[in-house]
Amino acid sequence: MQQIFPDHKIIIPKDEGIDFDPEETGCTFYENSLIKAKALYSITHTPVIADDSGLCVDILNGAPGVYSSRYAGPMYMKGRPDNIKISQDEQNKFLIQQVNDSIKKLPKESPLPCYQYKNGPRSCRYVCSMVLLLGSERIFICQETMEGILIEDIKEQRGTGGFGYDPIVLLPSKEKTIAELSADEKNAISHRGKAARAIRAIIESLK
Repeated sequence: MQQIFPDHKIIIPKDEGIDFDPEETGCTFYENSLIKAKALYSITHTPVIADDSGLCVDILNGAPGVYSSRYAGPMYMKGRPDNIKISQDEQNKFLIQQVNDSIKKLPKESPLPCYQYKNGPRSCRYVCSMVLLLGSERIFICQETMEGILIEDIKEQRGTGGFGYDPIVLLPSKEKTIAELSADEKNAISHRGKAARAIRAIIESLK
């Protein structure tokens, strides 16, 4: 964020000693980003930026989506009932296996509708919804995506950069996983980078 907003100082709650962990109860990325923005604004009473993001897989009807950080396999798509998060390695393995199992169930005699699977049956995208809250009733929202394809086998995961599902999401245009991108490469094309630049343009237009 500081790279994308070079003319501004980015301050996070931790910098100000604010204990900030609002409950994300929304059903969409936008709802969760707004929950966070309003919660922080109620504390600081200054303009804030908040975002929510996750990975959406087409063949899983957009799952894990807003539950990306809590996803615990096909039995616990929205997280375990005890709220214990499994490791990212386990999440990655579960997701690849669940997608593979879903692909096996597709009818082989009919072609895949292009509107349903943009980049084939493994198509997925990262989504970021970012909110700029200037006041209780003055809100700007930008939502962006980064298109990708899930790898076929967990053994194919690669890259040490990024976090989360990045090692298992392949970018067709670059033939790299997101985890193999440099920070500058990722900022240029990522869902969060694109949303942040759109928010920056809004801020600059308000001067």
